[in-house]
Amino acid sequence: MSRAPQRGGDGVPKRTTAPRTASGTGSGAGTEAALRVARRRYVTVCALFWLPPGLAMAPLVLLFTERGMALTAIAGFFAAHSLTVAALELPTGGLSDALGRRPVLAVAGALNAIALVIHGLAGTAWVLVLGMVLMGAARALASGPAEAWYVDSVQAAAGPDADLRTGLARGSSATAAALAVGIVLGGAVPWLLDRTAGLGPLLTESTSGLVLPLSVPVLLGAAVELVFLCYVLSALREPPRPPVTSRSVLRGVPGAVLSGVRLGGRDATVRRILLTAAAAGSAVAALELLMPGRAVTLTGAPESGALLFAALACGGFVSSGIGSHLAPFLARLTGSGERAVLAGLGTGTAGLLLLGVTATGTQRHPVSFALVAVGFGLVYLGLGAAGPNENELLHRRIPGDARATALSVQSLAQQSVGAVTGVVVGALDPGPWPWLLTAAVLLTGALLWTRRGDRPPAAGGRDRPAGPAEVPRNRERRETPATTTAPTVEA
Repeated sequence: MSRAPQRGGDGVPKRTTAPRTASGTGSGAGTEAALRVARRRYVTVCALFWLPPGLAMAPLVLLFTERGMALTAIAGFFAAHSLTVAALELPTGGLSDALGRRPVLAVAGALNAIALVIHGLAGTAWVLVLGMVLMGAARALASGPAEAWYVDSVQAAAGPDADLRTGLARGSSATAAALAVGIVLGGAVPWLLDRTAGLGPLLTESTSGLVLPLSVPVLLGAAVELVFLCYVLSALREPPRPPVTSRSVLRGVPGAVLSGVRLGGRDATVRRILLTAAAAGSAVAALELLMPGRAVTLTGAPESGALLFAALACGGFVSSGIGSHLAPFLARLTGSGERAVLAGLGTGTAGLLLLGVTATGTQRHPVSFALVAVGFGLVYLGLGAAGPNENELLHRRIPGDARATALSVQSLAQQSVGAVTGVVVGALDPGPWPWLLTAAVLLTGALLWTRRGDRPPAAGGRDRPAGPAEVPRNRERRETPATTTAPTVEA
């Protein structure tokens, strides 16, 4: 590694580490190469982590049904997952800040692999609940470290004012693409096994019912998780951290929870980001709860309705990926990240309004299909475009030692409000009102961005205006080195 002087914003030379390149063209080329490597690795991690949930998304409920589970039991399994994520989101949020991004991501990958093996092979309710709990713990652990690693790497290579939006947008696009590919493969593989020379029945018979055709995509997801685990351990390099003990980590959990709760208390921009995440969670929860029934209404049969919903979900992930890819362009077009968030949430609100207006009748007409598809796509397109711009604003306000905690708070806001929204809209009569209520929530989140935000923090974190409460360091005062989806895009 070569050291090359750079000028800071105050004109004082500062020394920045830059990787040595083969051509030896200096720190500029080395910095650009380091940024490309960080983006590529971050995108790969996002794709590898979210491909397994996509593979399991289509067959999982049907697999549980084939194992003899009632719908009420299946609902309980998913409730166990959601409660686990909500309970562990904040306590685990600061672990990667203390232990490092790589080990926490590796543990998340291992837990996901175990959970998917359980879901693919087990047929007992309590074992399936255990799998859901493990998957929820993995989701909570992985909600911030990958993104925090990317931001750490970029700012270490190019300084605190480096562009973050491009890499974050590419990571969101990779997440959406992985979910889209996964849900298509997860639905196609069992269908192909059943229709290819009787491979499905042969597989079931040869394994004495242990492996069903519906199990295959889930087990493939477990194999991908092992690839993810190996990639994280080999590719996500980070500077060494001071050694910590399990006791010191556990002592830091209450402080991490309290600091996470306080994050939005002193900074208006962070508060708006958290409220916006909550509004987005409300929109996603409504789509996941209401669209399967809406699809059945459009097609007239449960089987064709399930196929339509799978197609819509795939299209939604693609739309989210396109929106994320366009996030930097939208920020340039509108003039700022704040206005880009406003435009993205406004687009999502328009999609929900369209879904509400078209919910007044049950007419099965090509125009109805088209309008529903457009509305569904607009919601995910808008949320995809808003997400990277929100996260760049968040990382500008949050110090490095609180980054993963902040992302956990953001995820917690999204999931908790989404859970409440699911209960509320589920209690309403079918029709336009659940959609219009959710549109009003998302519109409220969009209107938060009509006012210009506070002055961003100065480079390096100095002279921050009434910023968010920094996470208290552990008693050992560790040094500060410079993570969804889905879906949240998650079915």
